This record gives sequence, C-alpha cells and structure tokens, in this order.
Amino acid sequence: MTRSGLSDTIAAIATAPGSAGVGIVRVSGPDALRVADGLFRGRRAPSRTPGGRFLFGHLTGDHGEILDEGLCLIFRGPRSYTGEDVAELQTHGSPAVLARVLARTLELGARPARPGEFTLRAYLSGRLDLAQAEAVLNLIEAQTDAARRQATLGLTGALAGRVEGIAVNVTRTLAALQAMLDYPEEGVPDEDRAQPLTAAAHDLTELLRTARAGQVATRGARLALIGRPNAGKSSLLNALVGFERSIVTPLAGTTRDYLEEGLELAGVPVTLVDTAGIRDTADAIEAAGVRQALSLAGAADLILALEDGSAPREPLPLDPGSGPRVIRVRTKADLNPAWTDPGALDVSAVKGTGLNDLRGAIREALLGDAARGEAWLTTERQADAARRALDHIHAAEHAPDDLASYELEEALRALAELTGRDVQEDIVDAVFRNFCVGK
Repeated sequence: MTRSGLSDTIAAIATAPGSAGVGIVRVSGPDALRVADGLFRGRRAPSRTPGGRFLFGHLTGDHGEILDEGLCLIFRGPRSYTGEDVAELQTHGSPAVLARVLARTLELGARPARPGEFTLRAYLSGRLDLAQAEAVLNLIEAQTDAARRQATLGLTGALAGRVEGIAVNVTRTLAALQAMLDYPEEGVPDEDRAQPLTAAAHDLTELLRTARAGQVATRGARLALIGRPNAGKSSLLNALVGFERSIVTPLAGTTRDYLEEGLELAGVPVTLVDTAGIRDTADAIEAAGVRQALSLAGAADLILALEDGSAPREPLPLDPGSGPRVIRVRTKADLNPAWTDPGALDVSAVKGTGLNDLRGAIREALLGDAARGEAWLTTERQADAARRALDHIHAAEHAPDDLASYELEEALRALAELTGRDVQEDIVDAVFRNFCVGK
C-alpha cells in the first residue's frame, strides 16, 4: 500500500455513510483537476482555477445530464492536505448522488482510494509526520473532549516537538562521544556527555508516563464494580449514568449476570461493568456469576471495590489489591456508619454525596499526572518506540564509550521511528490500515 499506485489519481466519498445536508467526494493526484473538469460545469473550469478558490455549478454525468448542483473546491499541490492537486466536490448528501459522482470520477480515470490513502499521501509528501497522521485517526474517532484535545495537540506537531528536544540531547551526547573517540588527545569534559543524556532520559521517562493516559483517552476504559451482594454496585452504576440502568432491590444477589453501560466519566470514555455479588455459594448459576465477576475484574482497567458502610464489615473473599488499578469505596454513606476507613471513599448513591470525589479519583487513576501535561503518547506503537529509545539511553549510561555510541545511535533510530522519520514500511501499513476510506 505504501508505495504502489502513489502516482495514480484517487477518489473517494469523504463524508460518513447515510443521508446528510452535504456530502463530499475528494479527488487527489496528478489528474485530479482534469477529472474535475470532466464532471463539473461552472463559469470556469477547475483546471483553470487558482488554488484556494471554489466554484459553483453543476455536476454532470457522461451524457451531460445533471447529477446535482454544488461546489468544487480547488487545492493545488503542495498547498493541499495530500501535497498534491486536490478537487473536493461538495453536493447534497444523498447516498445516491454521492455514489454517482464517485462513479463518474472513476470513469474519468481516477481509481478508488484505499483506507487512509489521502492521509498516507500527506505523510509521504512531508505534510504530516507519522504521529500527526495517527492524531488524524484519533481525532476522527474521538468520543470525549480529552481525546479531542490530545488529537488536536498531535496535529499541531506538539509530540514531534517533545521528541525532537529529546533527540537533540541524545545527539549532543553522541557527538561528544564520537569526538572523544576520534580525537582522544583533545579530551571531552564529562559533563558534556552526562548532562544532555540525563536530560534526555528524564524527558523520555516523563513522556512515557503519558502512554497509559493517552491510550485510555483514545480507546476508553473498562471499570468493574465488584463487591459482596447488596454492597450497592447497581445503585452506584445508576447514580453515575444518571438513570435506572440496573435493577435495584433490597434482596441480595439480584445481579447474577454482568451488565455494561457506557458514558463519559472524568473526560474519558468509560464502560461501567456491574458484576454479580462475590460470595461463597452452592447455587450453580450464582457461582457462575461470581466466576464471571472475578474474570471481568481481572481484565478491567480499573476496579471499584465496594463495601457496605452501614453493615458490619466483611472482607471480600478475594483481595483486589491496591494501587492505581483499585479504588476502595464505602457505600451507603447516608446511613449510620458501622465502620470507617480513611483509605476508602465515602459515597451515597441515594443522596449523591461523594460522587464528585469518586469521579476525581477515577480521573486520577486513569490519567494520573498526564492529565495536567501536554502531548501524550496515544498508541502502543509510539509507546514501544519510546521505551526502546529509553532502554538504549540507559544502556549507554553504563557502556564503554564505543558501545555507548552504538546505543545512542539506536536510541535516535527509535525516536525517529516514533515520529515516522525513519520507519519500516510494514509499520506505516499498520498505521493506515485502521483509517476509513476517504481520509
């Protein structure tokens, strides 16, 4: 995908499927304006129109029949999204009209664009680096404002800027090492080697702290509510989603299967999972629900471990652990407390007290310090490249000078891979395979 057919002119519907007020067919490539000439009729031919202008007219079929009226936007390379000549044909958003206009572009010599091919051409022409291209996909798929904000930052090149600052320090250290190896009699002060490398390792470590937050903000998180029967799991789910999604009764063991509900929580797309109450039971169906609850908890990004604060405390028949993956919640805080625990959040689903504190704790657990930072790593590919770069930097800190030079060269290659300046073709393929057609 990344090399073959890149001299072709391509076309695709660039708007979402379904009926809408406006639809767009995008054409890009060396013959894009000639293709537009063949189907657009206005006061001026698209090929004779300067870039950055638009024309009003009619889109016509092969025998001159009018398909629709609309606009033709002209972009001339390299000042276009793809870096090539581009014509965007804006029509009414009828699926039938868009399909016929696209078919006409193919009759005139364009070929159907593959998924992500417009953005791939933008990357290969130098209009975007690979991190920016991934930000385009993240922006298309953004479900929350946090995801949108990070994708927008990615589009500005903020991540590439952070990576470039790290690469500068690695390069300074590498240059000092090579100078010492080439001219040992001159000598190189130790601080000229150590300080930039220390700064690079620190900045890369800080960047890696954003990886989990970036991926959570992009793909969402699963939160498992676990606890004994009647601990208030279903009530808490209803309180968080804002309506009665789960049945609540005074009877213990109402929930035997699990129930999911999606919402935006603390700026993150979240799937809440209400699970069966965990207890020892001889009931085969309830026991199956307990096993399922434990499995869901193990696969969750975050566990809310609920305990009834109005009843004598009974430890769960499992240890959910502690740390960033577990938030302990003392429920039914509107009732007389039977016990207290400074390590648990007091929450009342009935009165709504403590819910804001819980939302804040969830945000902190999912995003951590990255919530206050800029330019997150948002894909596992980016995180993997950053980890490899940091590993090579740490190896260089303890290696003999000649081996340290090799390690720093490898660190620079990993950093270049992060932004796509030096990346294998199969990795580029993997990135653009997830795009929709038309982008």
